[in-house]
Amino acid sequence: MVDPIRDTESYLQIAKEHNATIKYIFETHFHADFVSGHLDLAKQTGATIVYGPNTKANFKFHLAKDGEEFKVGDLTLQVIHTPGHTLESTCYLLKDESGKPNCIFTGDTLFVGDVGRPDLSSGNLSKEELASIMYDSIQNKLKTLPDDLIVYPAHGPGSSCGKNLGPETQSTIGNEKQSNYAMLPQTREEFIKAVTKDLSDPPPYFPINAKINREGYSNLEEIKAKGLHALPLKEFKQQLREDSIILDTREPEAFSNGFIPGSIFIGLGGRFAEWAGSLLPFDKPILLITEEGKEEEAVVRLARVGFENVEGFLRGGFDAWKKAGEKTDMIINVEADELAMDIPFDDRLTVLDVRKFSEFADGHVKDAMNLPLAEINDVAQIAQLEEDQNIYIHCGGGYRSIIAASLLKRQGYHNLRNVLGGWDKIKEQKTIQTEKEANVLN
Repeated sequence: MVDPIRDTESYLQIAKEHNATIKYIFETHFHADFVSGHLDLAKQTGATIVYGPNTKANFKFHLAKDGEEFKVGDLTLQVIHTPGHTLESTCYLLKDESGKPNCIFTGDTLFVGDVGRPDLSSGNLSKEELASIMYDSIQNKLKTLPDDLIVYPAHGPGSSCGKNLGPETQSTIGNEKQSNYAMLPQTREEFIKAVTKDLSDPPPYFPINAKINREGYSNLEEIKAKGLHALPLKEFKQQLREDSIILDTREPEAFSNGFIPGSIFIGLGGRFAEWAGSLLPFDKPILLITEEGKEEEAVVRLARVGFENVEGFLRGGFDAWKKAGEKTDMIINVEADELAMDIPFDDRLTVLDVRKFSEFADGHVKDAMNLPLAEINDVAQIAQLEEDQNIYIHCGGGYRSIIAASLLKRQGYHNLRNVLGGWDKIKEQKTIQTEKEANVLN
């Protein structure tokens, strides 16, 4: 196994189907964007956890040497230490029965179209110092490999571990030499400038996950046992405390039509774990509102990014709350054409765009405020909004804006309208003035 995810059941099932034994768990580095399944899988199988040089951890593992080889049947995996993304970053070269290189598992060192960002961890080194170390890893290790060697990175598109990941999930060394900006011929100084330019702030849960992977974590089955506790309404209400988080994971439309006041929406249908890790505190108890049958998915996906504090879910979901006559809240949704009609006549109307800065820069409603969703919990940022403003909130397509609306409601802003379809629909309105000059809320 290479870089297993935290829920390991599928790996055990595959091994059982093939009458195979999981012998090694190869970790390319301490992942920051997810909690790895190395510890649980090792306990379940007796497999040896392998990390590359410079690794220090609070659990038993094999500290591999650069160039060390491991036999798995007739195959061989060779350790290639490639620091730069982190100091322990390591690739694993797979050789076939004849000793011919077949593929390489590159972790976050080399992606399709990109390399791992050098600003996430590794002590007191600057991103420029790590980028310089990565330059040597790329030039002296990876670029010397055969052009036809298959590349399997740890992530595909959408990961925040790189800044320019391509749409494919595999490549070859030869293709990357031709198309990957970090693999092109260049000086050390040019490389450092290229890989450190335009790096967005990493999600706040990254250092938490890296620490968990380095120091250890609770058993997933124990987390599931606690989190999958079905709470009757009375017990659910008793569990609510001032610091509790009610996390509603239903579809955006269902949430908009009615939810428990103070709930935070992050739907399972989007980038659920990433937004949970970015927006929710790790030290507060979480109570779930889900669609029936989706409880385990929510608990497991939260655990993948380090949440071990789910204390149960409301039996019967939101319907049980509503049928009991408890207070509810809702989010008013409007079409883009309604926004177009309201803009000229409402002098208190504020368009709040929660897309990323780069999306906003490519085009936005004239005079709109830009507060990216990742920064929506920043008190100083939010303080710039007035409670008497009529806030029309939107993102790109509609998912992020509902999350933002739930968080703003929780903070006392209730004059909200969510623009259905987001920017995709707004830009179709010919009467809405748009521009590219940024008016950023910061």
